[in-house]
Amino acid sequence: MATQIVMDHTGDRRHQFDPKNTNELAEAEKRFKELTGLGFTAAERTTTGETLKVKSFDPTARETVFFPRLVGG
Repeated sequence: MATQIVMDHTGDRRHQFDPKNTNELAEAEKRFKELTGLGFTAAERTTTGETLKVKSFDPTARETVFFPRLVGG
């Protein structure tokens, strides 16, 4: 299972999907495009625990975290 974690004002929402399931994979890719289109930053966690900013959907990523755009005031 792979996980997409969406950070927001309430904490986070987790969406799990099976990369071998074409319907779930399509939904995960759609979610990735929608969130990044709204200004979220996407980052994948590496096996060493680091995060790498990504700009395109990677169906092999085990965990992708989406951070909302920060707005100063």
